[in-house]
Amino acid sequence: MSQKDMRGKEKGTSKWFLTAILPVGLLLIALSLFFTLGIGVEEEPAAPIENVSIKRVEVVSDGFVLDVENVGPEDVTIAMVMVNDALWNANFQPSDTLGRFELGKIHIPYPWVYGEPHTIKLMTANSVAFETEVPVAQLTPVPSAGLFAKYAIIGLYVGVVPVGLGLLWYPFMKNFSHRGIHAMLALTIGLLIFLVVDTFEEGLEIAGEAAAVYQGVSVLFLGALLSFLGLIAFDQYNERKQRWNQSGLRTSYLLASGIGLHNLGEGLAIGSAFALGEGALGTFLVIGFTLHNITEGIGIAAPLLNEKPKARTFLSLAVIAGAPAIIGTWIGGFAFSPILATLFLGIGAGAIIQVIYVIARHLLKESNESKLPSVSWLNVASMFAGIVIMYSTAFLVKF
Repeated sequence: MSQKDMRGKEKGTSKWFLTAILPVGLLLIALSLFFTLGIGVEEEPAAPIENVSIKRVEVVSDGFVLDVENVGPEDVTIAMVMVNDALWNANFQPSDTLGRFELGKIHIPYPWVYGEPHTIKLMTANSVAFETEVPVAQLTPVPSAGLFAKYAIIGLYVGVVPVGLGLLWYPFMKNFSHRGIHAMLALTIGLLIFLVVDTFEEGLEIAGEAAAVYQGVSVLFLGALLSFLGLIAFDQYNERKQRWNQSGLRTSYLLASGIGLHNLGEGLAIGSAFALGEGALGTFLVIGFTLHNITEGIGIAAPLLNEKPKARTFLSLAVIAGAPAIIGTWIGGFAFSPILATLFLGIGAGAIIQVIYVIARHLLKESNESKLPSVSWLNVASMFAGIVIMYSTAFLVKF
C-alpha cells in the first residue's frame, strides 16, 4: 500500500470516528444544559415522590431487623415506626435519611409473640406510609453449616431424587415402537408447555414483590427472550462445528438445564417459606414438589429412547435438573432477592421454550425418517396428557 493510500485510509478512519462521537458529545452538552439551566417548567410537586422498598424482615431475639432501600428519586427520611398500629422506637443504620438507591437497616426492639402475625409500618417525614407483615413470628434462621446441610437435603429431596426416579422409567419406555417413542416426545412437549406457563406465572408473582423501579415484568420477559435466542445461537454453533452428534443426548441435556432453572425457582419458594416461619407450608411444598417433579424425569428420558446412554449420563442429567433446587433453598432461606429470582425464572422460561422448539424439530425429523405422521391423534393425545399430568400434580404445590 502506498503512502498516499495509507494517509487516505487514516483520514477516512478519523472521519468515521468523529461521526461516531459527535452525537454523543452533543447529547452530553444538552444534558448538562438541562441539569444546570433546567427545562423552563419547573414546579414543586403537589405530593412528595417517595418510595421505600422493604427488602427483607428478620425476626431476632429482641425484635425485628428490616433491610430497606430508597428506590425513589429523592432523599427519604423515616420519621416514625409503627408495629401493630403502635408507635415504637427504632435504631437506624447508617441513618434515618436515605439517599436514592441507598441501603439501610432498621432495628426495632419489640417483644414479639411467637406464632403471631405482626404488621410493621414505616412513616416518612412527608407522611407517606410503607407497610410489611411478619405472617408468623419465629426466629429467622441464622446461616450455619448445619442449616446449610439441612436445606441441601431438602433441595435433594425436591430436585435430584424425583428427577432420578422419573429417569428410572427409561428401561420401560425403551421397548416402545417408533409410534410409542414419538408419543413420549409429544408427552414431553405437553409437560414443558405447562412448565413454561407455570414458570412465567411464578415469575410474574415474584416480579410484583420487587420495587417498581427495577421493572420486574420487563426483566422476566427480556430474560426469557435472551435465554431463548442465546440457546438457539449456541445450538446452531454446535451443529456447524459438528459437535453433539447424538441429537437425543443433546436434547436431554438442554431439557435438564431448562428444568434445572425452573427447579431453582421451586427451591426459592421452599427456602423463603421456611425463612418466613411457615414451616408447615414448607414441608407441604417439599412433598408436593417431590411428586410433581417425577414427571420431569420422564420427560428428560424421552429423547434418549433411540440412544444408548451410560449410567453416568442419567446421574449427570439428574444433577443438572435437580441440584439447582438446593441452590434455590439456600438463596430463598438466607438472601432472597425478588428481582434476581425474577431474572432466574425468566432465563428458565426461555430455556424451556427453546427445548420445546428442539424437541418439536426432533419429532418432525424422526417422523419424516420413519414415514409416520408428526401430528397424529396419538401424538396430540399424548401432548394433552402431559399437560393434564402436570396440571393435576400442580394441585399439590399450589396454595
